[in-house]
Amino acid sequence: MNRSQRIRGLIALAAVALSLYVALTVPVHLGLDLRGGTQIVLETRPTDGADAGGEATDRTVEVLRGRIDALGVAEPTIVRSGSDRIVVELPGLQDPRKASDVLGRTAQLTFHRVLGTAADAHETPQPLPKRPHERVIADESGQPLRLDAAALTGKDVEKAVAGFDQQGGAGWHVTVDFKGTGEKGWARLTGDAACHPAGDPARRVAIVLDDKIISSPQVAPSVACRSGIDGGSTQITGTFGDSEAKELALLINGGALPVPVETVEQRTVGPTLGAQAITASAWAAAIGTALTALFIIAVYRVMGVLATVALACYGLISYAALAVLGATLTLPGLAGFVLAIGMAVDANVLVFERAREEYASRRCPTPRSSLTAGFRRALSAIADSNITTLIAAGLLFFLASGPVRGFGVTLGIGVLASMVSALVVTRALADLVVARPFLRRRPHLTGLAHTGAVRARLTRTGPDLMRRSRRWLAVSAGALVLATAGIAVRGLDFGVEFTGGRLIEYATAGPVDADRARTALADAGFPRAVVQTSGESGLTVRTHQLTDAQAATVDGTVGGLAGRADKVRDEAVGPSLGKELRQGALIALLVALGAQLAYLAARFRWFLGTAAVAALAHDTVILVGVFAWLGKPVDGVFVAALLTVIGYSVNDSVVVFDRIRELVRRDGKEPFARIANRALLETLPRTVNTGMGAAFILTALAVLGGDTLTDFALALLIGLVVGTYSSMFTATPLAIVLHRRT
Repeated sequence: MNRSQRIRGLIALAAVALSLYVALTVPVHLGLDLRGGTQIVLETRPTDGADAGGEATDRTVEVLRGRIDALGVAEPTIVRSGSDRIVVELPGLQDPRKASDVLGRTAQLTFHRVLGTAADAHETPQPLPKRPHERVIADESGQPLRLDAAALTGKDVEKAVAGFDQQGGAGWHVTVDFKGTGEKGWARLTGDAACHPAGDPARRVAIVLDDKIISSPQVAPSVACRSGIDGGSTQITGTFGDSEAKELALLINGGALPVPVETVEQRTVGPTLGAQAITASAWAAAIGTALTALFIIAVYRVMGVLATVALACYGLISYAALAVLGATLTLPGLAGFVLAIGMAVDANVLVFERAREEYASRRCPTPRSSLTAGFRRALSAIADSNITTLIAAGLLFFLASGPVRGFGVTLGIGVLASMVSALVVTRALADLVVARPFLRRRPHLTGLAHTGAVRARLTRTGPDLMRRSRRWLAVSAGALVLATAGIAVRGLDFGVEFTGGRLIEYATAGPVDADRARTALADAGFPRAVVQTSGESGLTVRTHQLTDAQAATVDGTVGGLAGRADKVRDEAVGPSLGKELRQGALIALLVALGAQLAYLAARFRWFLGTAAVAALAHDTVILVGVFAWLGKPVDGVFVAALLTVIGYSVNDSVVVFDRIRELVRRDGKEPFARIANRALLETLPRTVNTGMGAAFILTALAVLGGDTLTDFALALLIGLVVGTYSSMFTATPLAIVLHRRT
């Protein structure tokens, strides 16, 4: 064993050992659908300057969503209930009281010029103002200060960062950076204060949060009158601990609530999914994973066994990374995680198929040398396909919010863990096994000494699939027209997450089994109703908009189960995937597509990058169109499936284009269409085997996973089939057509 092999082995061992330790010691948070959590009901309050109506409540929902993201709580549910209530559900929260306090803070931040102290320290906290907009507020030491009208507000702040000053002795503080006119406003405010002598209260600037002075520093003697402090930045100091400083920065960054809110209820809620659905999904995932492992072993033999072990390590590494980052796992997230195991086999298949080619061409006489060449030649395809996916994951994380941002984290972790699994763990295991004497004597056992059924048939027949490239594009165009027609004619059946619906809460005579309630409501014609236990003997039903007759049916169904069910609340609820969240996700996706196009154009050529991104858009439109024709709901689960397809769809095209690039460098004088056809045929075995690996898992989820995961798995199966087709018969023909025009 040489030095590089020992290093790879040590890295693989360290990664697996560390991941195992984390998996055993750090718990993973489960989402509302699997475990339940804490429900907080907030009620908006009108003020003199703002009415607490539906519009103000909708704006408040978006501010609260930003605060929850900053708190590190993933996969929350936030909906408007009625015109002035907001229902917030936080999965598995350890400190619900802290969350309630942070959510309930109005966070109105203002900066004031100090006019002086109150004439009498014993006068009332709010005396009659001596000038318009003047008010009196006690400072940190209790001394009443007369403040002028606000010169700056939180809207003038660009960002706030909590920090610790070890050298200056100031301890924890919050650095505030101003933006736009706020920079000049801060200079003007401090310049006016600097015109007063040192020690004069009027030389101070008051920083007020929710009608409480949190800091009122003196302007330094070095600051000249009327010049002020430039640079557009200041520090808020005080008796802060680390949590107080970070909470203050969180509130400032999140912005002020349009209207004050008050916590009116706080309770524990049960999971939205039943135990039977969770168990069925777990069995489906286990069976699908086992079938994928058996398929890989049957195709690649000993190398397949090593790949299966590496995939188990991939799952362990990914799980540990999610635990360390504090990610929250929902049932679709877990299904996507299992699917990622099936997709992670792609890098192993790429390596093994290249090794088979090297062995068959006699360039490498032994399985060991062919495997080494396979890792070397497959590296560029693995890197390019994973980097394009990482670009999408990174932009979803930085530009989107809510569940879309969480998906970016999960996707990025899956990609990185896949590369570690294939390039480090699989190779380290192969280094140990492939050079064994019994495999040298029986090379066919390695799975690399034969070409495989698909490659053998293609080599024997040599079909020219790209001879009629425009016909393939015509077929793709026809599929797009059909999908678009479905969207236009049938429309999209948006779920409650997008449209809002109705929330009915019951107080029952005793505990009601949520599984029985779900089954009864499904039999009564409400299969999509979300049922949760609430408190000790409550039950909530969230569904689409109901007619009076439908509402009566729901009441009768719940009452029949509970014996007696008193209706506590019956309100219309807004969408949990709000307008701003949807717009942010759409912008993030468009920017991700543009970034992928730029990367692929730089790594390949512009027409190849354009063809790959066009095929991705083709897959997305067809998937949405098929769901429109089938009348399937477009809900949060479908969004997760669509994002998964977008994340992985471009991989097949990148693998084909990587082979085109290699062949162009080697046989540049050959017609491009013939090179593209050769690249397609040479990579087709990898495409088939990777697709089969994922199809086993998805089929198991669709057939055995129950109603909860059927649509999720169906969407991914459609995306898998369409993506495989488009990489061969949309992206490649389009690249040929675009090349002719260059």
